[in-house]
Amino acid sequence: MIQTQTYLNIADNSGAKKIMCIRILGSNNPKYGWIGDIIIGVVKDASPNMPIKRSDIVRAVIVRTRKAFRRVDGISIRFDDNAAVIVSTDNNPKATRVFGPIAKELRDRNFSKIISLAPEVV
Repeated sequence: MIQTQTYLNIADNSGAKKIMCIRILGSNNPKYGWIGDIIIGVVKDASPNMPIKRSDIVRAVIVRTRKAFRRVDGISIRFDDNAAVIVSTDNNPKATRVFGPIAKELRDRNFSKIISLAPEVV
């Protein structure tokens, strides 16, 4: 469950390390975002000499949340951190690598490019 002012780790090699959510776009409830929802965030921490700088406004898709969520088959899934992947306006990732496990709910939301870059799909 991600809401405004929530800090998220970045799970790709785009150059950003942390972002703060400022708006939830792709959700039924505009207050909370879950896995697969698109958010708008501001970069709070970034690596030097990379294309994405500190204080840039970016679009990202949520790939992991600390709050457990239930799948249709009854399994409850929870991750160690809140994480997102930075995407472009056509929902393709800006980075070339994705780190850490990714929830398989992203496949249902048509983020197959992120699924193919991920090392592990849970």
